Amino acid sequence: MKKQILRNLTITILLLCVASLLSMIYFSATDRKSNAAILYILALVLIARYTDGYLWGILASVVGVIAVNFFFTYPYFAFNFTISGYPVAFIGMLTISIITSATTTHLRKQTQINAEREKILQEAEKEKMRANLLRAVSHDLRTPLTGIIGASATFLEEEEALSSTEKRELIQHVQEDGQWLLNMVENLLSITRIHGETARVTKTMEAVEEVVSEAVNRLKKRLPSASIAVQVPNELIMAPMDPTLIEQVLINLMENAVCHSKSTKPIQCMVDADEQFVHFLIYDFGIGIAEDRLETIFDGYPAHEHKSADTRKGMGIGLTICKTIIKAHGGTISAANHEEGAIFSFTLPLQDENMPS
Repeated sequence: MKKQILRNLTITILLLCVASLLSMIYFSATDRKSNAAILYILALVLIARYTDGYLWGILASVVGVIAVNFFFTYPYFAFNFTISGYPVAFIGMLTISIITSATTTHLRKQTQINAEREKILQEAEKEKMRANLLRAVSHDLRTPLTGIIGASATFLEEEEALSSTEKRELIQHVQEDGQWLLNMVENLLSITRIHGETARVTKTMEAVEEVVSEAVNRLKKRLPSASIAVQVPNELIMAPMDPTLIEQVLINLMENAVCHSKSTKPIQCMVDADEQFVHFLIYDFGIGIAEDRLETIFDGYPAHEHKSADTRKGMGIGLTICKTIIKAHGGTISAANHEEGAIFSFTLPLQDENMPS
């Protein structure tokens, strides 16, 4: 409280002193007292704007009227309260003070209310994001773990009865599910690069073509048989991003297209840009996406909640993390169907005001 009073008092004294100094300089140069009153009114408006409550504006209006009377009204350096129009000047400055103080106080309160409302909405969005992520993790963890437990139990219980081919198939299933779990851990670790309080990422200017190339190379190591056709503009596109996270998004989307589209045609990864955004598009040529899933596909809901846990692994956690990463970059992500399959697309802003120039 004392700190706030000291701040308001300092602002009031400082602005009144500046107004007095400028008025004296201008009055000495032009001998026009009316301009001195205008400078005090300007100081009064600033005081009402940058102090709390009505007291300091009213106090400044009283001081301003007295100063104009004492310094800039004949006889100079003497009080004369019988001057014609003096009450009008006093009431005018007081009215300006009250109106300005009321307006700025209202605006300050409205700004505070809007900030609190925005904070509540951000917290709700983060809570929803966490819930979706947990839902996706619980579903996608259950699937490979059930497969590993089932395959290993079969091997241990019926080892003598199984042929070498059957044993190899079981071990291969365990390896595939283990690889799936490893990919999931990589996805979860990528989230730790997003700052929890601000839900933002540390960005650097990166060449989009290099990020796409690195993502394709990483995916080819994981899925050597994947066929991906890449199309990027001839001109160099630089965009602010966390390259590791955007690579993870591209890998997730391309891997989903390869594994879930049920198509033998190559996946297409296309990049385009306009004046404000760079656009990434992943096309597959398969079965497409069920219409009732398009709006919630990034929210971590399993594709077929009624199926048992040992069904084919879903897309939940990967797409949920994609949405989290793109939102943290200030971009958008969406899914849709085209005539021959599905298309996943996301955008990234080409400018970031928070990055150092």
